[in-house]
Amino acid sequence: MVTVRVLTDLHVDRNFERRLSYRMPAVNDTPSSKAFPVPEIIPIFPLPNVVLFPDTYLPLHIFEPRYREMVADASREGSCIGMALFKQGWESQYYGNPPVFSLGCVGRMTHIEPLQDGRSNLILQGLYRYTIEEEYFDARYRKARITLGPSAPFQTIAEGPVRTTLTELAMRYLQSRKADKLCELVTDEAMTDRVLVNGLSSCLDLTPLEKQFLLEAESLHQQTRRLIDFLKFKLDGETQLSGWG
Repeated sequence: MVTVRVLTDLHVDRNFERRLSYRMPAVNDTPSSKAFPVPEIIPIFPLPNVVLFPDTYLPLHIFEPRYREMVADASREGSCIGMALFKQGWESQYYGNPPVFSLGCVGRMTHIEPLQDGRSNLILQGLYRYTIEEEYFDARYRKARITLGPSAPFQTIAEGPVRTTLTELAMRYLQSRKADKLCELVTDEAMTDRVLVNGLSSCLDLTPLEKQFLLEAESLHQQTRRLIDFLKFKLDGETQLSGWG
């Protein structure tokens, strides 16, 4: 049985602990591709302000007709959707196919709540990073042939002091936002490195481009260093950032 831990959106001080934005499963690893196969071609759901990470849960409200069709098709064809971030200048092309970043995260629909007017609410579980190899525009919504990113480099941070530094900075930041309950989560030693880093990457009030920068890290260690730099910048206004490489 998977224990679900809750991290929330940090944009609003007084009520963010009551707003369910992301859920973090406290497990040692995410399911392997053999346990939950991902189709080679998946629907792509591009948004201007959302970056999905592995090991997190993303609530979505689906209302546009083309994405209603996407959800219906995906539910019959593997239950997977690839989240992607629009590149700059998407506004004038939104109802077409504006460019997206080629690296995203594929998620599995774990819950779908149909609404009477055809809209739906769903929960997407982040599984794996992916890279777009080829895009297809023959349906009402975008599809892509993808390759999944390697999972091995994302198992542990590798250096114990790095996790300690991340935890201490996250604690300071959460305490500054009066998020005492969340402090208990980030200090839980049973939480895996990957769940901790991806959960914080998802829920902290970073810009979409900053989150994309975290998602594109080449290892969990590099993602952690980048996250540490963002936290330092928020807490102390530091300009000498060391972990961007």
